[in-house]
This record gives sequence, C-alpha cells and structure tokens, in this order.
Amino acid sequence: MDRPRQFVVEADGGSRGNPGPAGYGAVVIDPVTGETLAEAAEYIGVATNNVAEYRGLVAGLEAVKALVPDASADGTVQVRVRMDSKLVVEQMSGRWKIKHPDMKSLAARAAAVLPRSAVTYEWIPRERNKHADRLANEAMDAGKRGEQWEPSASTADLGTARAGGPPPPSGPPGDAAAGAAKARAAMAAHKQAPAAPAVPAAQASATPQVGWGAAPDLGAPATFVLLRHGETALTPEKRFSGSGGGDPELSATGREQAERIAAALAARGTVEAIVTSPLRRCRETAAAVAARLGLEVLVEDGLRETDFGAWEGLTFAEVRERHGPDLDAWLASAKAAPTGGGESFAEVARRVAAARDRLTARYAGRTVLLVTHVTPIKTLIRLALGAPPEAMFRMELSAASVSAVAYYADGNASVRLVNDTSHLR
Repeated sequence: MDRPRQFVVEADGGSRGNPGPAGYGAVVIDPVTGETLAEAAEYIGVATNNVAEYRGLVAGLEAVKALVPDASADGTVQVRVRMDSKLVVEQMSGRWKIKHPDMKSLAARAAAVLPRSAVTYEWIPRERNKHADRLANEAMDAGKRGEQWEPSASTADLGTARAGGPPPPSGPPGDAAAGAAKARAAMAAHKQAPAAPAVPAAQASATPQVGWGAAPDLGAPATFVLLRHGETALTPEKRFSGSGGGDPELSATGREQAERIAAALAARGTVEAIVTSPLRRCRETAAAVAARLGLEVLVEDGLRETDFGAWEGLTFAEVRERHGPDLDAWLASAKAAPTGGGESFAEVARRVAAARDRLTARYAGRTVLLVTHVTPIKTLIRLALGAPPEAMFRMELSAASVSAVAYYADGNASVRLVNDTSHLR
C-alpha cells in the first residue's frame, strides 16, 4: 500500500462583534517543505466566532479533498489540523461535548469530509496561526467593502515562516541602542565636521553575492534605499505621529539631518529615482535630497505612516494610562487597531506590500530612494526576511536612518542594510 499523503490544515475564523460581520480563513500546507498548497477564505455575513472557526475548519478539510479527490478512501491521506480555537479542537477530538445546535451541524459536516481516522487535531497559540488569521481578516475586510475574498488579491502568506524556508538567524540582533538621541548627540559633537562622503549602503546597488542557487540571468534587482524622514518636534518626545493626526514639519534638527543625507547620497551617486510618503515630514526630507540630485519626486500614498487613531500625539506612557487594554491588544496582535479607528499592522502591511509590488515593477533593475516612516520601513524589512509581525517591535529605526532591500525578478529579496546613521556623525 502506498504511503498516505500528509497535509497540515491551519484554520481560523473571526467575528467583529460576536455575533457580527464574520469570515473564515484556511490554508493547506505541505508539512515537509512548508509550501502553501491551497488557501480558502470567505465572508459569511453575521455570525459568531465559533461558527466562523468551524466554517474555516470545513473549508480547510474540503481543500484537502479537492487536492486528493480519492481521499474518501481510508488510508489515502493523513491530515493534522492546527487551530487556536480550544473549543473546536476539543470538540472535534471528542473530548468535549457539543451542545449548541449550530456547532453540532458544523461538526458533523467537518467530520464527513474525510475519514475520521485520517484527521487529528492540535491546539496552537494564536501567534502560530497567523496565515489563517490573516485570510479570515482579508475575508472580513472584503465583506466590509461589499465584496467577496479573491485569492489573487491575498497577501496573507507574506511574512509567514514555514518549514523548509530560510533558516532562523544565528547571529545577534542589531544594536538597538543607536537611537535618535544618540544620533542627535553625534551631530552636536561634530557640528563643524564635514558630512561623511558616502553611506555604507552603497553596496545596495552592487551585484549581490549569488546565493540559494540563483540563476545568473535574473538581472539587476530593484533596490529600495529606505530613508526614514528627519526629526519633527514630536520625535525626541517619542510621541505617536502617524497619518491620522497633525502633519508636522521637520524641526531645525530634522532639516539638518535631511541636508546631511542629501549630501551623502549625492556623493554616492547611485539613486536614480525618489518616491515619498505624502506626509509633510517626508516630502520635506525628499525635497532636500531631490534638490541635490536633480531628480523629480513621486508621491506614493501606500508609504504613509500608520493611522494611530486616538493615540496620535500621545506618548507611550500616556496611551498606557488612557487606553491600557487597547494598547495591550495592539502589542499582542497584528490585527488589533489603535483606539478610535486607527490602522492595524495587518492593514498597513497589506497596503505597503501593494505599494512595494507597484514600485518593484516600475523600477526593475534600478535604485530608488523611498522616503517614508518607521512602520512602512519595518514592514518592508520584515516581509523581506519572512519574519512574523512581532519582529516589528524588535527593530530600531532612528530618524534620518537608511536601510536597504533589493528585490529580484524571481521574487527573492535581500536585506542589505538596517538603520545606518553614519551620515549624521
């Protein structure tokens, strides 16, 4: 007898209101390679979390059945279902009784898709169920727009680490002490010193070391030199400053930072185009560079900072005092939004990924300066590394710092530089 084909199903569901507008997501994964074999998601109207979770389970099992049409024969497949719903896992494993009529019918429907002996259930924490969670949220977002989820528009697999993917990092993280205060102190100490002639990110425009068996005909990558804008009055006070509050201008320090990076980039001479966030602090930083390089500036709305809702203008401590539970939720989940209708990191990641795709297509083989903010830069780095959303809180990005990512024609990305501030010293 042939060995059974093995699959992992991750499923999730959610309801914005419980009951409220609901959707589910499910993904089928090859447990050996980590490859995504199938995705499913749907907006299901008003329902509870539990109903949505069960619907996600059913969709995941049906996706396996579609991949292996003869899976109804016992011994053909083995499926390990992983969900962060303790209720669904325990009920489907037979350890908890099912009392609610809706749950009974959905559990029976799930049990009928494949032979019972072919399916096992495992509870996992929510942070390990991100792909399905993102699919469910994409489905709910589509429903909010009066649409249904489309596979072609999905970005749920972005940043999802899988078995068979890149190995975990073996070295220490970057120096998180090199913050904005340190950069300001260095500028003050060397006020009369000439600007550094070049930024070490010059390597970003060079041909990369060939790795992963990359074919030599991929051509030059689209290289994004990622520049965080210079300081505003809010930066030293570490206040939330996104796209949902005021639109502050650069401070005197910020304008000096912009001139220093402009001089360094002019000396390097590799930037071929400039794209900026629409917010004033970025447009002013970009203008300083453009004046040195003689380039036009393109505005890309997808590069704007997160809308921090009611947190705009507040310090972290003030947000903790006034909106503690919302802050805890935001720190724990990429799909949690700031108080007052701000954007979640998941929402920001979708628009940043869409902007990335537009810009890599437009600037294939060229080096382009993107003048933007903390969250978009961290998101681009995170996605390039295949890191989970919580990696956002483990990166340091100083004002007027430079990072760099190269994008190749086969979809691979190479992070070249993170948080360089040598031009400010």
